[in-house]
Amino acid sequence: MKGLSRLLVPIRAQNCSVAGYSKMAEVAVENGNDSITRVLFCGYYFPASHNYTREYLQSYPFIQVDTVALDEVPDVIHKYQICVVKSRRLDSELIAKAAQMKLIMQFGVGLEGVDVDAATKHKIKVARIPGSATGNSTSCAEMAIYLMLGLLRKQKELEISVKQRKLGEPTGDTLLGKTVFILGFGAIGFDLAKRLRPFGVKILATKRRWSSDSLPSSDSSFPNDDIDGLIDKKGGPGNMYEFAAEADIVVTCLTLYKETAGIVDAKFLSSMKKGSLLVNIARGGLLDYESVLHHLESGHLGGLGIDVAWTEPFDPEDPILKLPNVLITPHVAGVTEYSYRTMAKVVGDCALQLHSGKPFTGIEIVN
Repeated sequence: MKGLSRLLVPIRAQNCSVAGYSKMAEVAVENGNDSITRVLFCGYYFPASHNYTREYLQSYPFIQVDTVALDEVPDVIHKYQICVVKSRRLDSELIAKAAQMKLIMQFGVGLEGVDVDAATKHKIKVARIPGSATGNSTSCAEMAIYLMLGLLRKQKELEISVKQRKLGEPTGDTLLGKTVFILGFGAIGFDLAKRLRPFGVKILATKRRWSSDSLPSSDSSFPNDDIDGLIDKKGGPGNMYEFAAEADIVVTCLTLYKETAGIVDAKFLSSMKKGSLLVNIARGGLLDYESVLHHLESGHLGGLGIDVAWTEPFDPEDPILKLPNVLITPHVAGVTEYSYRTMAKVVGDCALQLHSGKPFTGIEIVN
């Protein structure tokens, strides 16, 4: 089939868990389950996701991993037991075609493109891979700092100075002494705050709820009891305009859903300090495009650093990319060797667990 990439035959042993899963496979065969378990990756973007999963599973001939072009997913989805959606939207009509599907999952955390109610109706589990357990949230936090520093140090102007053989310009700025507002304090926000603290910044953060059991706890060096020492001021959604007015840098780390779509709008941007910076490493839909463009062109917004955009892949002709105070990266905040190898193992283990009739581990099932 056009656009289909497949790996079915074993190549070599990949890791120390081979023996354990081989035994599980033997048990499955004894129980009459000698069929192939099929995993579908939707689309060729984020290639390390399917490549690393194949590599992890290459010693297990009873697991088949396919990558299919986005527009071909409706034609083949009925053949698969696990679907890794990536950037493909799975609506109720498409889910209804998934006759053999047992698990729909994201290679990461974002499930806004999946009709969870439809999946539940068809008895299909929907899951994300918790970022705090895989290094994904850490990778995203580091990217946020990269974008902050790039804006403060005027990365585009630096490149021009090098080309023009200039020395000692432009004059940049430091994180030291800045106030950073983390809009959406989940796993990424938690890891970001930990890494920002040594820079000498003041940290503000908002979260829907601040119950201790909802805070990340993956790093024993920063237990939840220390949260008050990590954040200088914490609040809820009602404090977002107040915090925006106080901050030198706003970082959006929110989940995208109906209530947060376009939350960074004209009202929010107008409440920010003149010349302050905006960084988005969550979802492009959190920002209202026209409002952001207007506030950049007017000079009210001092700079924009984004790893996600309103439409993806990014349009290289988008006028917002032509501005000197805009930095953009191609949705790679979570794309690191550490996080992708770890998440590939989670996907692979889910396939092995499904094949052997074992309960899923390493994922957060949302339905």
